[in-house]
Amino acid sequence: MKLQTQIPFLSQENNQIDYKSKILLFGSCFSDNIGKKLDYFKFENGQNPFGILFHPKAIENLIENAIQDKVYSGDDVFFHNEQWHCFDAHSKLSNSFKDVLVDKLNLQAESTKNQLKNASHIVITLGTAWVYNLIETNSIVANCHKIPQKQFNKTLLSVEEITTSLKNILSQIRSLNNSAIVIFTVSPVRHIKDGFVENTQSKSHLLTAIHQVISQKSFYFPSYEIMMDELRDYRFYTEDMIHPNATAINYIWEKFQQVWISNDALNIMQAVDVVQKGIKHKAFNPNSEAHLKFLQQLENKKETLQSQFPNMVF
Repeated sequence: MKLQTQIPFLSQENNQIDYKSKILLFGSCFSDNIGKKLDYFKFENGQNPFGILFHPKAIENLIENAIQDKVYSGDDVFFHNEQWHCFDAHSKLSNSFKDVLVDKLNLQAESTKNQLKNASHIVITLGTAWVYNLIETNSIVANCHKIPQKQFNKTLLSVEEITTSLKNILSQIRSLNNSAIVIFTVSPVRHIKDGFVENTQSKSHLLTAIHQVISQKSFYFPSYEIMMDELRDYRFYTEDMIHPNATAINYIWEKFQQVWISNDALNIMQAVDVVQKGIKHKAFNPNSEAHLKFLQQLENKKETLQSQFPNMVF
């Protein structure tokens, strides 16, 4: 008896992720979840240099500005609620000091360009098609930073607008790095604050647009469909009934791993997992001979991995 409908998955025949790969992730909080898994298993990766970005125009803006060497200045930031903010970035980058924020923006933009240039895989997670347009400047912002909503017009990006944005993202990436594999996905997190029907509209626009642009070097991974179909039970959600819980994140990661992680990398991941669990181990008697021996064996395992992969830091 089958008690679950399952999406069929096949491993990618080529271009899989291994321990030589350099992965760059942009987008909604789901990118952070996948990024944390890559961090845990010590893959070389970078995540959201401007913080979480929810819609395609924000990601397009970051990539375009980074590649075209935009230099941020005091004119690009503003003061609100005792902090300096930038409409291009998440509040994670906001700071009490103006110069610190400007320096951070320029440092992260430069880092973004370097990572784009060297990336083997770029994962882009789209969260919503709803955007906020700042009335004063008639420009779409990445984050409202709790500015009163009356200063914005809220609009739904059309399929055509999203498709154009995604094409521009791909064009910008290809102008700098023609070999990178781009993996699109749609966040399984529902933006209920927009409204239930409005969230469905938003996700459908994103999904339709993505399928207009995927090609030989760009792919779609169905994280949204996994959550909506295979995990269609509230036991897979956190208490807010909106965000996937740890079980769901692990499940979707396993599917991503099945498709995109090479078999050779799986053996190394197991070795990394052993070290990570050893680091978290709490000894009953820290001074015992057995524990000291355990620590020495753990150091030996670390050194073995680091001799193969110098970028690994535990």
